[in-house]
Amino acid sequence: MASDKSFVRIVSASLIGTTIEWYDFFLYTSAAALVFNKLFFPNTDPLTGTLLAFLTYAIGFLARPIGGLVFGHFGDKIGRKQLLVVSLLLMGGSTFAMGLLPTYAAIGVGAPILLTLLRLIQGFALGGEWGGAVLIVSEHGDDKRRGFWASWPQCGAPGGNLLATAVLAVLAAVQTDEAFMSYGWRIPFLLSGVLVVIGLWIRLTVTESPVFLAAQAKAAEREEKHVPVVEVFRGHWRRVLIAIGARMAENVSYYVITAFILVYVTTGLGMAKGVGLNAVLIGSAVHFVSIPLWGALSDRIGRRPVYLIGAVSMAVWSFAFFALLDTKSPATIILAATVGLVLHGAMYGPQAAFFAEQFPTHVRYTGMSVGSQLSSIAAGAVAPLIAVALFREYKSTIPVSLYVVAMCVITTVAVLAARESKGESLGERAGGTAREPVPSAS
Repeated sequence: MASDKSFVRIVSASLIGTTIEWYDFFLYTSAAALVFNKLFFPNTDPLTGTLLAFLTYAIGFLARPIGGLVFGHFGDKIGRKQLLVVSLLLMGGSTFAMGLLPTYAAIGVGAPILLTLLRLIQGFALGGEWGGAVLIVSEHGDDKRRGFWASWPQCGAPGGNLLATAVLAVLAAVQTDEAFMSYGWRIPFLLSGVLVVIGLWIRLTVTESPVFLAAQAKAAEREEKHVPVVEVFRGHWRRVLIAIGARMAENVSYYVITAFILVYVTTGLGMAKGVGLNAVLIGSAVHFVSIPLWGALSDRIGRRPVYLIGAVSMAVWSFAFFALLDTKSPATIILAATVGLVLHGAMYGPQAAFFAEQFPTHVRYTGMSVGSQLSSIAAGAVAPLIAVALFREYKSTIPVSLYVVAMCVITTVAVLAARESKGESLGERAGGTAREPVPSAS
C-alpha cells in the first residue's frame, strides 16, 4: 500500500475528478428536465418535449460502453493514470461547449444536433472514467479496507449531482424564470471549464497503480501478447454479465430518484421546480456521507449481503417513494428522496470493490468498464424515458414502481450468482489466465 500521505492524495484525486465529471453529466440531466425541453425542443407539449430532451440524454449512454471499451483496453495496456487525464479533458470540454450552444430559436434543428454530438462526447468520456478512478484507489489500497476506500470515488456521483443541483438551485433562487431561460442556464456549463483545470492539476499528481505495474512487468517477462478487449469477452463473459445485472437496480433507481422526480414534481404535481431540486440537493448530501459507511460495512460482513440489502430495500421503497411525493409536502418530498438515495448507497458503496475483485489485473479495467457501461444502456439510459412514458400512458406512478421492482429482481439474481470477494488480494490475481474459471457463489 502507498504511504498514508500519498494514498490520501490518490483518494482525493479520484474523488475530485469523478465529482467534476459527474457534475458535468448530471448538469445535463437536470437541464434536460428543466431547460432543454423548452429551448431545444420547443414545438411540442411539455411531456413530449421532456421525452425528446431525455432522448438526447439517453444517447449519451450509448457512447459509454464504447468509452469503456476504448479506455479499458488502453488502461489495461498502458496504465490507469493517463486515461483518467484524457477522460477529464474530454468531459469538461464538451460540457463547457454546451454552455456556448445557440438554441433552436437561433439556428433551428442544428441546435439539438450539436447538443446531441456533445452529449455523445460526454458519454464516451464518462464510460472510461469510472473504471480507472476506482481502480487507481483499489489497486493502491490494502485488502482489508478496500470496500471503504474504493467507495470514495463513488462519492463523486452524489458529489457531482450535489454540485450541479446546488448551482441550478442558487440560480433559480436569484434569477427570474425569464432570466434563467435566457442566459442563466449557461452559467453552470461554463463553470465546468474552471473545475476541469482544478481537477487536471490534482490528477497529474497521482502515481500509477503498483498492482498494474507488477502485472505489466510479468507480462513483459513472458512476452505475452495482450489484447484486453478480446480476453474479456473470451474468458470473462460471465463476470461481465454479473456486473451488468448487479447494476440494473442501482442504475434505474438512481435516475428515477434524481431525474424523474424533477419531471413528476413539476409536471405531475404542478409544484415549483425548486421543490424537486431541493429534495435532490439534500438527498445527495446525505447520500455522499452514506456511501463510505456502506463500503465500510461491506468490509465487515461482505460485499454481497450489503448489496442485497440495497436491492431488496429499494424494491419496497419504490412504492413508498411516490406515496410520499404525492403528499405535496416539501419536507416529505425531501424525506422520500433522501431515504431512497441512502438505500441506493447500499448498492453503490460496495460496488467498486466488488467489481474490481471479480476480474484479474490484466483485464480488470476493461472488464469493469464494459460490464458497468453496458448496463448503463439497458438501465440508466432508458430509466427516465421509461418512467416518463409509463406515467404519461397510465397517469399513475404504480407502473414506474413495478419497473424499479423488476430491476431489483435482476440485480438480486446477479449478486447471488457472484462469489463473495471481501478481502481478496488484487495482486494475487494479476497472473490469472484469460480463461480463468468463475468460482461458484459462496
